[in-house]
Amino acid sequence: MGNKSRPSELITPDELARIIAFTKDKETPCLVIDLKKVAEKYDELVRVMSGAKIYYAVKANPLDEVIKLFRDRGAYFDVASRFEIDQLLGLDVPPERMSYGNTIKKEVDIIYAYRKGIRLYTTDSRSDIEKLSRSAPGAKVNFRLLLDGSGADWPLSKKFGAHPDMVYKLVKFAKKSGLMPYGISFHVGSQQRDIGQWDNAIALVRYLFDALKNDGIRLNAINLGGGFPAQYLKPTDSVLSYADSIIGYLREDFPDGGLDIIVEPGRSLVADAGIIVTEVVLISKKSERNRMRWIYLDVGKFNGLIETIGEAIKYPIVFAGRDGKEEWSEVVLAGPTCDSADILYEDYKYKVPNNLKEGERVYILTAGAYTMSYSSVGFNGFPPIATHILQ
Repeated sequence: MGNKSRPSELITPDELARIIAFTKDKETPCLVIDLKKVAEKYDELVRVMSGAKIYYAVKANPLDEVIKLFRDRGAYFDVASRFEIDQLLGLDVPPERMSYGNTIKKEVDIIYAYRKGIRLYTTDSRSDIEKLSRSAPGAKVNFRLLLDGSGADWPLSKKFGAHPDMVYKLVKFAKKSGLMPYGISFHVGSQQRDIGQWDNAIALVRYLFDALKNDGIRLNAINLGGGFPAQYLKPTDSVLSYADSIIGYLREDFPDGGLDIIVEPGRSLVADAGIIVTEVVLISKKSERNRMRWIYLDVGKFNGLIETIGEAIKYPIVFAGRDGKEEWSEVVLAGPTCDSADILYEDYKYKVPNNLKEGERVYILTAGAYTMSYSSVGFNGFPPIATHILQ
């Protein structure tokens, strides 16, 4: 299926059989998370990014079981709201292991976070610094660079960060405002395929470190953000390859070391551990003369697959019980709601078996990140996608 990689290469027959057996009595659509794979991904990143502090991006998958797994392994956490803060505190994560990484914050939420003990924040604007200086006095602050996200499947450009010259001024303003300038942060874009984007960003960080040092301000940290890959249809290099290159870039620009290195992974830790089990609701054609079939699933943009917007993320999809001898053809894949935007893939043509039947279950791989957390609370009355921990 597709023309980049085979989904069957990402899951063994035994693994698929286990998922089928586990979900046979469960209603679709549902998301299944394999905590063993989450642990393996975390341990791998700790190994290849030795010495870095790993702040898990809670938004990627906020399941309590996932949070507790990372908590028990000594992870730190990147939070984006007071609601995530409350969740982590309720799971006995100390505030010293949290960073308020969202640059868009109400002052009441800054007050709340500070009172709860959070002392590390990220900013990219003068107004936010003014709020922090009033409501989080003496806090450590990272300053986020604006990057364009080139090479990423899911770019994070324009909305976050500031131009280097603006960051330079913000650091000086924060210092005068009683805050503690700590480091420079950036995000090269989610599912970043061009490892060289870290090289470009780290070079900008070096420029800012030098400029600020000349003004008597010494920064102590580099926040490398996220961007590490998961295994979707288009193959990527290994996490080890990413880490080796990034560590090399750091050594080139900061040969003396001595800095706190932070990474904020989300997708790369949880995506590969998730599988969505969905059912074919309808198979149809738009006219007698149009051979293109439309396949409607019971999962779509509004209950788990929002990252198919612009067909940005192309999930591997598996059809069970095939021996490889069937005929396959290109189709349009769509979700179940009455919104015309709920089309998953129309330009990129997936191939499905010609003998696919309504009511058949389909398995969407690499679905552990940004699925349950993006799911709507009830569009068309459909509930958020049910999530199960694989037993």
